[in-house]
Amino acid sequence: MCDELIFYTNPMSRGRIVRWMLEEIGAPYRTVVLEYGPTMKSPEYLQINPMGKVPAIQHGATIVTEVAAICAYLADAFPEAGLGPDAGSRGAYYRWLFFLAGPYEAVLYNKLLDVEPPADKERTLGYGRLDTVLDTLERAVSESEYIAGNRFTAADVVAGAVIGWHLQWNVIESRPAFQAYADRARDRAARRRADEIDEALMPKQQSG
Repeated sequence: MCDELIFYTNPMSRGRIVRWMLEEIGAPYRTVVLEYGPTMKSPEYLQINPMGKVPAIQHGATIVTEVAAICAYLADAFPEAGLGPDAGSRGAYYRWLFFLAGPYEAVLYNKLLDVEPPADKERTLGYGRLDTVLDTLERAVSESEYIAGNRFTAADVVAGAVIGWHLQWNVIESRPAFQAYADRARDRAARRRADEIDEALMPKQQSG
C-alpha cells in the first residue's frame, strides 16, 4: 500500500509551485487548503510546519517544507516521473535549486522591500548584487533548453514559476532569455492543470 501524499497549501502562495510539481509527477495526492491567520497557525498545523506557513507535504511519516526541498524530495520519491537529474546534470540541478532558494530570493526581496545594502558590505552577503544575480541566472537559462541541461527537471519547476511570476509582476527586467524560458515552462501541460486547480480555489470576489 502506497503512503498517502498530503499537500498543505493556499492558492495565493508558493504552494502553486508545489502543485505544479505534483501534477508533473502524476501521483495521487490529497489537498488541504489552509487560510492565512488562525488556520495556518493552529496547533495541529504547527505540528506539520512550526513556521506556520505553506506549502508543506506529508508523505507517509515524512514531512517536507520549503518549496525547493519539496520539489527535490518529490523527484526522488517518484523517480518514474523522470524529474530528477541524470548523472551528468546532478551538479547543475542542485546548484540552481539552491541558487533560486538562496541568493535569488534574498536579493529579490531586498529589492521589493527597498533595502539597499551598503557597497562595502557586499562581500558579507551571500548574493552580492542584484545585477550579478540576474546576469548569472540569465546565463543559466540561455546555455541550454532547461536550467540543468537538455531535460526538464524539478529545478525547472522552481525556476520556471519564479521567473514567470517575477516577469509578470515587473520585479525583474524582461530580458529575452528570461521571457523565452518562462514561456517554455508555462506551456507544460502539468503547469496548465495546476494553474486551473489553484484558480478554482481562489476566493470569489464579492460583487455589488
